[in-house]
Amino acid sequence: MSRRLALVAAIGLVLLAAVALGASRWARGQAVAATDAAAAELARANAGLLTSELQKFRLLPLVLTEYPDVPALLETPSAGVAERVNARLELLAARTDAAAIYVIDARGKTVAASNHRLPTSFVGQNYGFRPYFRDAFRNGSAELFALGTVSGVPGLYLAQRIGTVARPLGVIVVKIEFERVQAQWAAQQGTTIVTDRHGVVIVTGRSDWRFRTLAPLSTASRQAIRTTRQYGSLPLDPLALTIDGADARGSEAAVAGDSRVALIAAPLAGAQLHVLMPLRPALASANANARLVTLAALVLIVGALLLLWRARERQLLQAAARAALESQVAERTAELRETNRQLEAESAERARADQRYRSAREELAQASRLGSLGQITAGVAHEINQPVAAIRTFADNARQLLDRGDTPRAADNLGRISALTERIGAITGELRSFARKRTPDIGAVEIGSAIESVMLLIGDRVRAAGVRLDRVGDPGLRVIADRVRLEQILINLVQNALDVLAGGRDPRIVIAVAGEGDRVRITVTDNGPGVPQDLRDQLFTPFVTGREEGLGLGLAISRDIARDFGGELALADSEEGARFELTVLRA
Repeated sequence: MSRRLALVAAIGLVLLAAVALGASRWARGQAVAATDAAAAELARANAGLLTSELQKFRLLPLVLTEYPDVPALLETPSAGVAERVNARLELLAARTDAAAIYVIDARGKTVAASNHRLPTSFVGQNYGFRPYFRDAFRNGSAELFALGTVSGVPGLYLAQRIGTVARPLGVIVVKIEFERVQAQWAAQQGTTIVTDRHGVVIVTGRSDWRFRTLAPLSTASRQAIRTTRQYGSLPLDPLALTIDGADARGSEAAVAGDSRVALIAAPLAGAQLHVLMPLRPALASANANARLVTLAALVLIVGALLLLWRARERQLLQAAARAALESQVAERTAELRETNRQLEAESAERARADQRYRSAREELAQASRLGSLGQITAGVAHEINQPVAAIRTFADNARQLLDRGDTPRAADNLGRISALTERIGAITGELRSFARKRTPDIGAVEIGSAIESVMLLIGDRVRAAGVRLDRVGDPGLRVIADRVRLEQILINLVQNALDVLAGGRDPRIVIAVAGEGDRVRITVTDNGPGVPQDLRDQLFTPFVTGREEGLGLGLAISRDIARDFGGELALADSEEGARFELTVLRA
């Protein structure tokens, strides 16, 4: 029996070793999977952030080529035109947070710049050697990330040709910097880097990694960089980092030990975005779980051995009882009963311990859920303060009405409370839908539903301004459009009307819907001062505005959106105020 017990013990040790090895491998697999998922999610989020930052500026050089003074400055240079262009570029740079905006003539010389007042002004500098100038002059547009030859500050240069292919006049350039993006990346867990086509790190939250390389540069790459002075005289030393597929190792502080790499295309020509996520935190958590599994296996094996030992003891006691007197048998039986009672007590204690463990685990899970709920509700609290305040008022009124026995009016207040809760849900849903960045989805859209969504978003402003907003026509008509972009056009038109009606007498806005054959006409009319006659012919031209603080891009962008789904936006004649007509295909 002793040999059998020893054999079982040996088998138990082997099983324990196998469980420990399997748990260790499982832990690493879980840690790798969790780290990969976190790295991929962070890569997508940071690529989206970088794309959003770039989209603010990529349209700017294109629309600036349509500003009449820019080609005029290049065709017939004069001090007056140069002064107006310098002032316009300076204003746009300040309002858009662009680092610099400048105009280069066909010989590569800068003739106007937003920083014309600064000692580091680009005016008079020759950038004919820069690839972004040559490529834009030849191909129409170009982008290049490089160090500034005057400022020494890195940034992305967005260049657009001025003039036609047959008669190019020059190039307009917008320089943007990524300090805000890099500051956000620096606060994240994990390291995010963007590399150019040579493997040079150009955007990252780690300043000590900037303008270093993932691998030693080839002679051809170094020569190309030196020729264009893209990175000045920087040494471009390689990082102490080795990337093999999704694994990264190195002596750099951010990747001490093993890290996992997520790779995604960056919104820059030839660039890639890498996220290096350290494996150690996830591995520590997974190893802790593996140790718990191993400990549980140990408890089971020891329990089995204990049961075997107890069985052996019972067999010995039974053998001795058969050889003893009846009294001795009774005594041994009592001892066995006591032993069984102890085993049951131990089993009950283990059950209570398991119950305490499950209760503690549930409490931790509940705390986590409450923490997440707090983050979610904090994001929409500002938008629902007014309905919540109204709910409280109606509830107080209902209580007073019930005290007075006025049940019908109390029931009416309770009905209003129910409607307000639905409004809260509608507000949060519309805010999330309107704010979400997504691919346009053109399909059938009900006009009345779109107008209701617009009122959910800006209705408070309409009411606060004391403006009466009337809706006429058939709200059930359906059109071919992208719902969110259609709402964007309507919001822009209503907000423009609110701006001109401020301080007016009996301010009023009318939204009218009418079907005309295969098209639907939506008009937004106000009783304000109307559009000045000298602005009517060029109202939809970029940078033309009747407001001193405006950029003059809202109506131009709204017309482009309408044309994207086969519609048209125009200014119509009106007896009073201004009337804008949006024509869309009927669904």
